[in-house]
Amino acid sequence: MEVRLSMDMIGKVLGNRYEIIEEIGIGGMATVYKARDRILNRFVAVKVLKSEFSNDSEFIKRFQVEAQSAASLSHQNIVSVYDVGNDDGKHYIVMELIEGKTLKDVITENKKLPWQDAVKIAAQIASGLNQAHKNHIIHRDIKPHNIIITKDGVAKVTDFGIAKAVSNSTINAFGSTIGSVHYFSPEHARGGYTDEKSDIYSLGVVLYEMVTGKLPFEDETPVAVALKHLHDEPKSPINLSPDIPQSLNDIILKAMQKEVANRYPSAQAMYTDLTKILRRSKE
Repeated sequence: MEVRLSMDMIGKVLGNRYEIIEEIGIGGMATVYKARDRILNRFVAVKVLKSEFSNDSEFIKRFQVEAQSAASLSHQNIVSVYDVGNDDGKHYIVMELIEGKTLKDVITENKKLPWQDAVKIAAQIASGLNQAHKNHIIHRDIKPHNIIITKDGVAKVTDFGIAKAVSNSTINAFGSTIGSVHYFSPEHARGGYTDEKSDIYSLGVVLYEMVTGKLPFEDETPVAVALKHLHDEPKSPINLSPDIPQSLNDIILKAMQKEVANRYPSAQAMYTDLTKILRRSKE
């Protein structure tokens, strides 16, 4: 039914403004389309919520609040949100259209990335997170699937705030977080309070995966993976990729500390350490 619905959307105009051209992606919560903004005559990405989410009024309220918060963010490493709307029960977000691939696709294609490239990408993500955190917006679902790498190698973080709307929802959204659990902070896995440092932990996991080609914790079920985040220590990335500098190994493990107080105090602090490594590698 979802497939038919996505085909039915082609050619539709949402909000008397956004003409749907083609489907460009599908996720656990929404389908993403390329569309033309008839007023500004430009291409945009329109994310349309799946019907099971659209029927939950409490979720929709939170979703709209979070989307409007995300729209206040302006940064070169964050996908811009232009608009949020509802057309005949179809709830949607209008975003900057990025030509590129998800970081997950990049990792899958390359197995792992040269550590210098991984550090450049992580530094850009940290820069975007720092901007969001300064505006009191926490992502809560940092993973390679939510990071787009443009053709020019610019990393852009998308889906700010949507994870919060899901986690607060009456819907059992665990099905849509199965991929995410590999990147959850221990406090998120526990169902506890999450803040800026939860994003820092998740960025540590993303960087771990970029340089090793592996996730720090794997198991057969999401619950088992969550328990490993809570109780197990990851293998040092340098043991899996001996070519990385010790300083990079230390950054990843600091970001991934179980205790919130032992992680980086801010995304800015992590960004500073990442850029130091890049500078040293050029000397």
